[in-house]
Amino acid sequence: MEHPTWHNVHPDFRLNDIPLNFEGITKIGQNLIKEGKPFEKSIGDFLLDWASDDSTIKVQTSGSTGKPKTIVLKKEQMVNSALATGAYFKLEPRHKALLCLPCTGIAGKMMLVRAMILGLHLDYVEPSSTPLSNTNKTYDFVAMVPLQVQNSLKDLFKVKKLIIGGAPVDSNLRNKLKTLSVEAYETYGMTETITHIAVKRITGDSVNSFETLPHVFVTQDDRGCLVIDAPKISDQKVVTNDLVELISKTRFKWLGRYDSIINSGGIKLVPETIEEKLSSVIKSRFFVAGIPDETLGQKLVLVVEGNSTDGREQLQAIKESKTLSKYEVPKEVYFVKAFSETATKKINRQKTIQQIA
Repeated sequence: MEHPTWHNVHPDFRLNDIPLNFEGITKIGQNLIKEGKPFEKSIGDFLLDWASDDSTIKVQTSGSTGKPKTIVLKKEQMVNSALATGAYFKLEPRHKALLCLPCTGIAGKMMLVRAMILGLHLDYVEPSSTPLSNTNKTYDFVAMVPLQVQNSLKDLFKVKKLIIGGAPVDSNLRNKLKTLSVEAYETYGMTETITHIAVKRITGDSVNSFETLPHVFVTQDDRGCLVIDAPKISDQKVVTNDLVELISKTRFKWLGRYDSIINSGGIKLVPETIEEKLSSVIKSRFFVAGIPDETLGQKLVLVVEGNSTDGREQLQAIKESKTLSKYEVPKEVYFVKAFSETATKKINRQKTIQQIA
């Protein structure tokens, strides 16, 4: 009887310099669960799940755009996703990669899958905001969230190819990356699409639109939202709530979330578009949101992470910058000492808003 594809661990696969075949994955998974730190236990849990005869894996969504939910992914399709990433980024056996994301989410799990399938030499470190600070190694391929990238700018010379996901890359961070030697890409994807299905080059010959990975095609629905056709990673088309400008069947510009549109006095405002404009003015983490208002229905407000300062000064600086139209200027500014976050370190907007309510 032929083994399923996910049992075919590449002979060059290494985990923290330890060569592992299929049987070795089970053994080290058991050791990590028994003796590892909490973040290592989640790695062990996933390795045992992957080594089992079950053809599917349960994964929890991040909850950044709604309530967290558990979805079921086919291992065969996770293999296909890993192969597509390998082809797009020209990853070769024995290339060095770093896992610095929690293995509780799909992004961390897929770094392990890519390593096992493509034969990468994968190191893992405890997820933190500065994952490169304690290593002198150079890595061919690393995945991070924007906060980690922001805090690792001085260490990115250790990385050849960097993919950034979990949240949009703002113009401030993008401009900083363009001055560095790292080959950096912003990614678009979700748990349902087994991480990224499209990427946008930030450094070098940068572009302002996302390009899909091999065997992925995109259209729009009647709302203007992205529809993903990727038969190798999903049995059905994935209808998203992401507003896009469609350029071709393999290219699109991301505009924002349909379900986050703010209707303020009849004017429809897209938070992500406003945030992109504000990212050149505000250096702290921030977001804009709509809160109930008797006159406008929803009132546009700005929420900034940090110790409380004068919101009037912040608004005045925004107005003087002339980056926003008159409708896009927030009515009020709120300061929150620390944003609420999801388990995968994304900003939990809903919980943060509750802090100021």
